[in-house]
Formats: sequence, structure tokens, C-alpha cells
Amino acid sequence: MFWLPMNKPKYKSIGALALLALTLLGCAEKETTRPGPETISSMNTEHKLVIYQVFTRLFGNTKTLNKPWGTREENGVGKFSDFTPAALEAIRDLGVTHIWYTGVPHHALVADYTAFGITPDDPDVIKGRAGSPYAVKDYYNVNPDLADDPARRLEEFQALVGRTHEAGMQVIIDIVPNHVARNYEGASTPEGKAPFGASDDTTVAYSPTNDFYYIPGEPFRVPEWRDGYQPLGGEAHPMADGRYRENPAKWTGNGSRNPQPNMNDWYETVKINYGVSPDGQTDFPALPGDWDQRDTEAHYTYWQGKDVPPSWEKFRDIAYYWMEMGVDGFRFDMAEMVPVEFWSYLNSHIKHNNPAAVLLAEVYNPSLYRDYIHRGKMDYLYDKVELYDSLKHIMKGYGWTDHIPVVQQGLMDIEHHMLHFLENHDEQRIASPEFVGRAEIGKPAMVVSATLSTSPTMIYFGQEVGEPGAEDAGFGKPSRTSIFDYIGVPHHQRWMNGGAFDGGALTTSEAELRDFYRRLLNFTIRSKALMGHYQDIHYFNKEHTEGYDHRVYAFARWGGGEYLVILSNFDTERAYAFDLKLPADLLGQWGLQRGQHAVEEVLYGARPYQLTVTDSTGVIPVELAPLESLILRVKPQ
Repeated sequence: MFWLPMNKPKYKSIGALALLALTLLGCAEKETTRPGPETISSMNTEHKLVIYQVFTRLFGNTKTLNKPWGTREENGVGKFSDFTPAALEAIRDLGVTHIWYTGVPHHALVADYTAFGITPDDPDVIKGRAGSPYAVKDYYNVNPDLADDPARRLEEFQALVGRTHEAGMQVIIDIVPNHVARNYEGASTPEGKAPFGASDDTTVAYSPTNDFYYIPGEPFRVPEWRDGYQPLGGEAHPMADGRYRENPAKWTGNGSRNPQPNMNDWYETVKINYGVSPDGQTDFPALPGDWDQRDTEAHYTYWQGKDVPPSWEKFRDIAYYWMEMGVDGFRFDMAEMVPVEFWSYLNSHIKHNNPAAVLLAEVYNPSLYRDYIHRGKMDYLYDKVELYDSLKHIMKGYGWTDHIPVVQQGLMDIEHHMLHFLENHDEQRIASPEFVGRAEIGKPAMVVSATLSTSPTMIYFGQEVGEPGAEDAGFGKPSRTSIFDYIGVPHHQRWMNGGAFDGGALTTSEAELRDFYRRLLNFTIRSKALMGHYQDIHYFNKEHTEGYDHRVYAFARWGGGEYLVILSNFDTERAYAFDLKLPADLLGQWGLQRGQHAVEEVLYGARPYQLTVTDSTGVIPVELAPLESLILRVKPQ
């Protein structure tokens, strides 16, 4: 969530021509079977979801100066209006069903918007110049940076929601439940509702009716900066004076109870009180023990008439507000830092209002997964600690594919609920030297991530063109595209091509990479097998197949009359050739008889393959180039 400041014009390039050629080659596979807007609301059970996370402030920015700590005017800033119908259609063509617009709620930032009635924010409690999207200042409005006319910023966001829906995709935005900006105001809070903290008793450390925790008798003090760090890079600013007036001090967002938090704490935020006392006692009703077996409507009924902390009701009202504006779902930041009973309360209210709402959450503790899914009623949780970390180790060369089926088996009872990704705003870019340095090394991992289970797939904007996150934007260090400062995103900008959104300025390798993502993601949202059954055949082949080893991974998926064998070669230099074997129990599941069965490769339409079935096994001779993956569709005779 937070990084710490430690040490259509014509095609104009060879890359664009390559992209055009690759797109034409893929037209037959694209067909017309992509789920349309009319079916998208039920896609969580009928088809794969593909979520495109986009950092809204950066998406449409065309400026290339990229000065550390640069201003809006110097480094540029993207707008809601940059998501034109052409841009949205290009995103949809990538195989996307949902867009997560990151950084929409109004958060603290340095830019001066006093002319629009917005109070200024203090750089001493802001990360970067553009501010952290996870330090929300007003939950009933949007970031003024994103609007062409800040006075009409909500209308501009509503128009974006409408355009996204017209393009056949759904809209997800953030709700940050654990904390708000240290200077939270809620200036746009509707009449009859109160902002966070408005009625708090600040003379006590804790009260079940307070929204915040306090340190009575102690004023807040700005962190002590170290390692050469200074707000705004040391630039003079009338409010950057090493002071911020808050008395008494509030607990910091990550739970620090120090009136002077560490510079590596989430010092720009304050923690929300959910009715949990400092010693861990709770002042809210506990869910009955068997409530993990009840549906969301039962949870909704349970909470009716119950006395809950005011912070719970405030977040319920915030969710309702955005749903009324057309938002289709939410991504919940650091959900595990909030009691699971609150999630039962909030998510059951959301689902009562809109049963098709998509709810995904950042949870990193595997021991909490099932609680937050079954009792907290989350749809999807980050599969970071299990699958992502395993794939990262394999990509970096010291992990073995042997661990993938172990992860899958361990999560089998909740596999549909585990959101798969290789990049997001918190993780290093694949192409960064700090990760693996080449975007192509991520291709086999992306195939496995997108096809291993029935779970949704998420990609981060720029991932599909190999963005390396190399810019020194100011706060934080390169390897991740900055979420705290104004910056241009070079590879992504080449795809934007001055607003044509046609990839016209991409290099050949960037165009080929985006074509790979387009082929893969479009296949996943159409495939019936990927919403069906899974069987590992990796260990079987390690035991029975000469030339097969831990740099290769193979598994089977089937359902709805579709039968797939998927193989990936994670090795960057070695090619493989072997007779892939299908075990007898899988052949029995598929009802395959002795003899020859045609096999087609559906990712790139490579040369035809053949499956030979005997009494005890099936064999498909295959060849895998370095970093190559095959998606083989078996056609029973």
C-alpha cells in the first residue's frame, strides 16, 4: 500500500506495423464470443474476470520531462477526460472486463485549489507532491487533479463511469477503511451526515463512539527526516516548516501510538477506530460461530437493529454514495487491519444493495483468508503471499515450478476467491532491474497466473508494454511507477501515441508483448474450461517424462466441453523437447478412447499437435522455446 522513502493518426513506426500485423493474425481467434456488456454482471461465476488497474492520475499524461519532485505544470497530470471512447475501447480490446480506477477519492495533495473552496494541505504530512491516494481527505468527492474543471469534478467522474459502461466494462474504485488523511475534512459530506471525527471526545484515548484514537496531552510532531529526505525534496514552501497542528495527536494509520511517528510509518494518515480498544477488547456484536456458512443476505439481516460503532455506518454510507453514482465495486485497502465483523456488516449491506457488486481486498496473511472470505463476505483477496511470491521466485531463477501445484492444492477450497496478478501499484515492475529486468521473462508466469484457476486476473497499466518503472519521481525510489508524484510513464505513453491509443509509437518488442497479453486475456474470458476443473500433471511428468524438469510447468483444465493442456517454459535460454504424458485418470475424466486425437494450439495458432492415447497413458510430443507457453486444446475424436 505505501512505499517508504529509503535510502488515431497513421502508424508511424516499425513497432506499430508489427502490432497491426499481429492483430490481424489474431482476428480469427478473437471472433465474437467475448462476453458482452449484457453478461458482464454475472461473469464472476460464468466467465473469468480481467481487472485492469490504472493509476488514473498517470494514464493520460503525455509530458516527458520527468523531473524529480516536478510540479503538475512541469511533469504533467492525466485527467478523467483522457479516458476517451477510443482509449476505453483499446482497453476492452485487451481482454478487460473491469477497470479499477486507482486514486479517485479526494486525497491530500500539495497543489493549490483554494480558488475552488478546497483548503490547502501541508507538505509535512503528505507523501510526494501529488500525494498518496491512500490518504483520503474527503470521501464524498474526487481528486481535483483529475478534472479539467475542478469545480465540476464529480460530474466529470460520473461521465467517466458512463463511458466505461458504454464500452462494456465495469468500474471499481478504492475504499481505504483502515485510515484516512491526517487532515481529513469531509468537506463534501452530505447534509445530515457527519465527517469522521466530527463528534469525537478528544480527551480520551479511546471511546467506542469515537472515529479516531488519541494521545491525550500530546501534540502531534512531524517525523524526524533522515537519509537526506525532505518534503518536496527540500524545496521551499510556506507550509513546509516542520510543523503540523494536531492536538492531541492521533494514532498513525499503521497503528503507531507515538505522537511523533517514524518517517517510515504511515505518518500522513490516522487510524480509524472500529470499536476495538487499545488492549484489544471489542465493543461490537460478535458473529455467531457458524456464520461462515451463511449467505450475505443472512449477514445483512443479522446486523439489522444492532448497535455498531459510528465508523461502520460512515463507511456504509460512503459505499452507498458511490454505488448510486454508478460504481460497480470496490477494492479495499489493507482489509486485514480491520475487524472481520465490520466486513460482514459492510459487504452484506453492499450486496443487499447490489448483489453483483465486485468486492476485492488486500489481505496478506494466509491464516486470515477463509475468515475474510466466508465471514467477511469478500469476493476476492490478493493471492500475493502464495502464488505471486512463488512465481516471482521462479522468474528470478531460484524458485522451482514444483511449488506451483503445492500452492494450488493448498488454496483449492478458496481458489476462485484468490485474485491473481504479477504487477500492481505496490509491486516492482517485472521489467525493472530490481525484479528481472526483462518484461518477456514474465510471459510464462502470466500464462500460469491467468489460467491456473477460476480466479480473476489483474494487470497493471503499462505491464502489457513492459513498463520498467525507472523514473525517479521524488518520493520513493524507482522499480515501481510512482503513485506519489507527477510523472510520465514512457512505455505506456508510446502506446498512447498522442491520444490515438493505437500503439503507434511502440517498439517492435513492446508491440509483440501487448499482442501476447491481448491474445491471452481474450482467451481467458471466453474459455469455459478455465471456469471448470483443474488437474496437476507436473509431478506425473517429472516422474515419467525424459527431459521434463522444474523449469517447466504443465497442468490440465476442462469444462463445458473444452479440454486444455497448458505448458510453460520459465527458462530464459533453454529449449525443451519431450513427449508430454497425460495420466490414465485424466484420460478417463475426459472420456478419451484409444487412438489419435487432434490438438490445436490456441494462443498463437502454432503448428498442429497430436495426442496418442493408449490403455495407460496419453502422449503429446511438444517443443518449447525459451519463455514459450502452449495452450493446447484437445479435440476428442
